[in-house]
Amino acid sequence: MSVFLSKEELELKEEIKQFAEEYVAPKVNEIEKSKSYDTIRNIIRELGKRGFLRVLHPKEYGGSEFGVIGDTIIAEELSAINFALDLSRLASVHLCGMPLNRFGTHEQKEKFLTPLIKGEKIGAIGITEPDVGSDAAGMKTRAHREGDYYIINGEKRFITNGSQADYICLFAITTPLPITRPKTGMTAFIVEKGMKGFTVEKDYELMGLNGTRISHLRFKNVAVPAENRIADENYGFKVLMDELNSERVAIAGQGVGVAKAAFETALRYSTERIQFDREIRGFEGVSFIIADMATRIEAARALTIQAARTLDRISNIRATKIASMAKYYACHSANWIAKEGIQLMGGIGYTKEHPMERFARDAPLLEIGGGTRNVMLYLIQREAYRERGF
Repeated sequence: MSVFLSKEELELKEEIKQFAEEYVAPKVNEIEKSKSYDTIRNIIRELGKRGFLRVLHPKEYGGSEFGVIGDTIIAEELSAINFALDLSRLASVHLCGMPLNRFGTHEQKEKFLTPLIKGEKIGAIGITEPDVGSDAAGMKTRAHREGDYYIINGEKRFITNGSQADYICLFAITTPLPITRPKTGMTAFIVEKGMKGFTVEKDYELMGLNGTRISHLRFKNVAVPAENRIADENYGFKVLMDELNSERVAIAGQGVGVAKAAFETALRYSTERIQFDREIRGFEGVSFIIADMATRIEAARALTIQAARTLDRISNIRATKIASMAKYYACHSANWIAKEGIQLMGGIGYTKEHPMERFARDAPLLEIGGGTRNVMLYLIQREAYRERGF
């Protein structure tokens, strides 16, 4: 039963939860310890076969049009089992897929989007650069047209799936303009694996998220066919902004999933650990933390669902504040719950005997990717003032 989700949404939630527990959970240790990406790639392929990559996309290209709410449901349940896996899924079918969905031509959708939905190909999005993070309009990657091709030069870093991606939705400046108008000269492209001049500099060694690939990429005179351009030339900033709100809501869903997994681990441990002849849940210093965790998760989920509904039913523009609220609160709560979980468990929580230390290593990225915590707070206050005419 749920006052937030419909019967169909609850059925999707149960289906993906069962898949995650039965198919993904036995492979978590392999994902954590293997230096190969093959396990994640194989799971993404299986997700595609079972229709779990379809939810955001049009039926014409293999999607189910379930909507952003379906994407957040999947993000929560997969992230509760393994966040690294869902980060790879998100980067492929959402971050790369949504610009194609919203702005791609029929031919581009058939060529690039359908294989992503089927899980046959892996996607990525190329925005962040060595000198450019949240200020995406200041990117230095350049593209200029020569006949039927665009020649791209530049580099991107912290690109999820970067070294493994078959397709990268890459943003570059096509018309350099004065600093007062940097947003009007950006264009989006699909760069394909194997194009001459496209190289992987390295995969970063991360604090957490073992198994995923976050890469530094370089583009040196990469000739991209003009037919791979997404939308019109110099329309890229609008393509980028359109994707961000749904990305933030999906990351909020991941935050709820990580928070839920950490909470369940702490809750169970509090009933098993005996000190002073009783379960530690009997001490208010423990049980009150459990109460706080439970409340934060329900609040985070409610915010996330509201944001998803706003995107599905109202408009992307009006979703900025609630999407930023959902990401800020859900991801901040996930970090807090994972850290408090280690404190609650004591020494054993700091070991690999329990997954709590993995949650604590993985959770910080939630407050970085898709916009940092402070960027979310900036957007929230900006929209709050705007709504009141200030």
